[in-house]
Amino acid sequence: MTQATLIDGKAFALTVRERVARAVQVLKDRDGITTGLAVVLVGEDPASQIYVRNKHKATVDAGMESFEHRLPADTSEADLLALVRQLNEDPRVNGILVQLPLPKQIDEAAVIAAIHPDKDVDGFHIINAGRLWTGGAGTVPCTPLGCLLLLKHHLGDLSGKKALVIGRSNIVGKPMAGLLLNESCTVTVAHSRTRDLAAEVAQADIVVAAVGRPQFVKGEWLKPGAVVIDVGINRIDAGEGKTRVVGDVDFESALAVAGAITPVPGGVGPMTIAMLLYNTVRATCLQAGVAVPAELDA
Repeated sequence: MTQATLIDGKAFALTVRERVARAVQVLKDRDGITTGLAVVLVGEDPASQIYVRNKHKATVDAGMESFEHRLPADTSEADLLALVRQLNEDPRVNGILVQLPLPKQIDEAAVIAAIHPDKDVDGFHIINAGRLWTGGAGTVPCTPLGCLLLLKHHLGDLSGKKALVIGRSNIVGKPMAGLLLNESCTVTVAHSRTRDLAAEVAQADIVVAAVGRPQFVKGEWLKPGAVVIDVGINRIDAGEGKTRVVGDVDFESALAVAGAITPVPGGVGPMTIAMLLYNTVRATCLQAGVAVPAELDA
């Protein structure tokens, strides 16, 4: 029996980061511009601290300037908004990322809205969401953009493909649908209230699973040869007091049916930081009014 091809997100993310580093150097040599990314962390959430540390290292490795702001957990919304305004006005800062989740006393929507849309490298601002859905030039959330690049790298032209996005979050599901629509796919968005999800999956050439339920999508649901992008990161019991990370797709059963699939871990996850750096380079070019270096997409 033929097994699905594994889509190696870790290896592809490394190539994206190498392209970013070359583009950053071009901006320095050609335009005299040093790209800067500011990351704001509020509180002591362990997972967030790891993410921020990884982002700092990746930023420096790419030749960018990294601005880290670590604030105590009891920081007020007013103080955080004041910092965001300061970063908006700082010409050294081309991208601003406020690490989520934020403490309960802070309204996340208010903070996202306060970031200048052109410095919003997470792509969460409502103006960037509008730009995506109206065909404008804006920043796209990192995870769905990474999924799209993996799809295009594996399949080439996506035009005319039937794509199913399972999940409707503002961070993954909705922007993923918009990106696929812009690639001329025929797009269906499914969610927790979709009737007969298996029937929807069976029609799809492309399945993007971002529903947040471990091993939810079964291999027998898939159309033979479908390309599966698994965005899920779920920790489940592995026995003997141990846990393991699985995706939203039942990987073992999907291997026998899919044409290609991203593993978890090692699939979509590594692409997220790579796309953050990619977005920061594009944001830098937009703000400076200079051409995006060809090296970024070479």
